[in-house]
Amino acid sequence: MEDTMKVLKLLEELEDIVDDATGLPLSNKIMVDAEEIFQIVREIRLALPDDVQQAKWIRDERDRILGEAKAEYERIIREAKKQADYLVETDDITLRATKLAAEIKQDAETHARVLRMRTYDYVDKMLYDMQGKMDELNMKYFGEMYTNLENTFAGINETLAANREEMKNLAYKTQNEVESGTFAPGEE
Repeated sequence: MEDTMKVLKLLEELEDIVDDATGLPLSNKIMVDAEEIFQIVREIRLALPDDVQQAKWIRDERDRILGEAKAEYERIIREAKKQADYLVETDDITLRATKLAAEIKQDAETHARVLRMRTYDYVDKMLYDMQGKMDELNMKYFGEMYTNLENTFAGINETLAANREEMKNLAYKTQNEVESGTFAPGEE
């Protein structure tokens, strides 16, 4: 609540600066001290609730999880290739090695697909939760007099919704590729 009051006070200070600024003749423009404005904006950023900072964390977390899933997928594929190469080298078990390599590859692809699907679900849940928090913040802290701030929150929500939609499309595409037999490992 104290942070909210500080943000409101800083916004009032910005309004006062604009109201008291010297107007330029024959235009709607005014002259203000840029450093003073930048200082107030920095203070507003520092006073914003932690939920706003979580939006960046969620995006970074999504990238980290997707990176880990891809690394795990690639590691499993490398292990499968190593195992297959080893088995091919021994002439008397080449046929069994080919079959086993295909099974290992299929298991790796299935495991990687499951990891991706779990990642998509996790990221979707995080984005959905953050979208709800952004709506709460918008309703709780800012009214009609802060139209610019509402537009910012709307933009964040649109980005989150687009990210969720992208995750759903990737999951749907992966599922369709697996079902149709066109799934190719490593394609995103």
